[in-house]
Amino acid sequence: MSVSRELTRVGWIGTGVMGASMARHLLAAGYPMTVHTRTREKAADLESRNARWADSPAEVAAECDTTFAIVGFPADVRDTFLGAEGALAGANPGSLLVDMTTSEPSLAVEIAEAAAAKGIGAVDAPVSGGDVGARNATLSIMIGGADDDVVRVWPLLEILGNTLVHAGGPGAGQHTKMVNQILIATGMIGVSEALLYAQQAGLDLDKTLEAVSGGAAGSWSLSNYGPRMLEGDFAPGFFVDHFVKDMGIALDEAGTMRLSTPGLALAHQLYVALQAQGGGRSGTQALLLALARLSDFEWSRSR
Repeated sequence: MSVSRELTRVGWIGTGVMGASMARHLLAAGYPMTVHTRTREKAADLESRNARWADSPAEVAAECDTTFAIVGFPADVRDTFLGAEGALAGANPGSLLVDMTTSEPSLAVEIAEAAAAKGIGAVDAPVSGGDVGARNATLSIMIGGADDDVVRVWPLLEILGNTLVHAGGPGAGQHTKMVNQILIATGMIGVSEALLYAQQAGLDLDKTLEAVSGGAAGSWSLSNYGPRMLEGDFAPGFFVDHFVKDMGIALDEAGTMRLSTPGLALAHQLYVALQAQGGGRSGTQALLLALARLSDFEWSRSR
């Protein structure tokens, strides 16, 4: 698959923890870019790299062949794509809209249907890998959409990630991301409880992490978040607020399927507790702190 970089102008909406890094990769690959985000200062680095600023998603899409967005919540996705100044309002027939936000599968279908009515393609392509994956272009990308639309966007997605899977039609990427989030949700409970146990048992935490990471207990979360937890680094690679949103979507979808997911429900409640403790803007690894408080002690690797 190939595209002409001279003829493909890329639009990018959303320059948060992950979006800014992803947009930089496309600029570095030679694609001209038009950018929009709610706070223009957050696009300053991209503008310094010759991205052009636009005042609305509609203006971005009007200038671009392919318009990406990675925003916060489903309401943001709806406004970004379907609002009066949304991307669909400005997009030209034959162009392509790509939502990389983790959002509702039903909304992905709605966007695809509205786009198709105007002769515009739409793809849902949520990602996994956090800030590290975004910076290193090693994201896993779960893709939903019509075959022709996915073929068109594939070369651009290859710049952003190293695991790309076309899961099915519109909404299938979002459903696959829900599977991903369910796996992570309960896994983070295990990582947090295990490290707290190690601390209370008086173990050397670095040696313990080394001992268990390479065996059957190893996981992406343990290898990537474990070292941060040991250092007391709870800065967001992925916001707790956004993870609670994702788990809420997964619980709603499971309810629609009449599927019981008690592990997911427990993880959701523990993360809601972390939000209540003021941790909503922390990274998901901060679950460790909420669980420590349940046992009435403070996390400290030196303990």
